[in-house]
Amino acid sequence: MQNMLLRWRTTGFNAVFEPRKPRHPLTRLLFGLAGIALLAVLLVFGVVIGAAMLVAGLAIRMLAGRKGAAAAAGGGTVLDGDYRVVDKPLLR
Repeated sequence: MQNMLLRWRTTGFNAVFEPRKPRHPLTRLLFGLAGIALLAVLLVFGVVIGAAMLVAGLAIRMLAGRKGAAAAAGGGTVLDGDYRVVDKPLLR
């Protein structure tokens, strides 16, 4: 088992999941700033998409509410019927 683990670590496939940091301080700073900028763009994109979904949901709800009220006021079908109250059966 240890032999397989040693082979797994030395294949170079591990470098995909653990990239090395650059040694030059300016390059590190640029990569850090690029990462922060990417996070900011993704955050703004997510907030804009979320706000658009909320606005669309509210607009659909408002438009559907108007159609439903207009249909009810327009003389829809009325159901008439008789009813009776049924008592709950006693448990024995």
